[in-house]
Amino acid sequence: MLIGYARVSKDEQHPELQQDELNRAGCEKFFTDTITGASTERPSLARVLEELRSGDTLVVWRLDRLGRSLPHLIELITTLNDRAIGFKSLTEQIDTTTSGGKLIFHIFGALAEFERNLIRERTMAGLLAARARGRFGGRPKSLSPTKAEMARALYNDKTHTTSDICKELGISRTTLWRYVRPTNERTDGNCSECVRDHRRGGRGGR
Repeated sequence: MLIGYARVSKDEQHPELQQDELNRAGCEKFFTDTITGASTERPSLARVLEELRSGDTLVVWRLDRLGRSLPHLIELITTLNDRAIGFKSLTEQIDTTTSGGKLIFHIFGALAEFERNLIRERTMAGLLAARARGRFGGRPKSLSPTKAEMARALYNDKTHTTSDICKELGISRTTLWRYVRPTNERTDGNCSECVRDHRRGGRGGR
């Protein structure tokens, strides 16, 4: 089954263009979010990801309608591939159900690994430079957009423990949760999960 996903910003209240293209592509149903691309909360995207089953294909009008950023886009497409779900982007003519599309998917995977390596290198270089100046990192209440993206990428990489990520970025677990957990799962840092994770010294089952 082809299932479409459309997104329009709050300043662009007309999803008909995307929906018409999705219909022409043969989508039997589609979901639409009216929200900015930078937002982490997309209820319709969450629903379509739950709706998709093995053998289905997710269709979007353009790549930037799906991902907030390149790492986020790669993460989503990787998740779809792991679930044996295809992906099509009509404007870029990407179709992971074809041999050419599979090649593009492998390129996405290589880009994801490249991005993770760059993040690790930049983080370690920054830490070494700070230590050379006698600074060992504090516990800032908030992160810059760049460091927030680093935190999410390191967390989603699943090869780092929570302690390692916090130590590398100089933040507390509570600060980390604010940037990697959905809003409806966030608390003031005193949730039972945070306490259990602190006692284990791990990543809460990740």
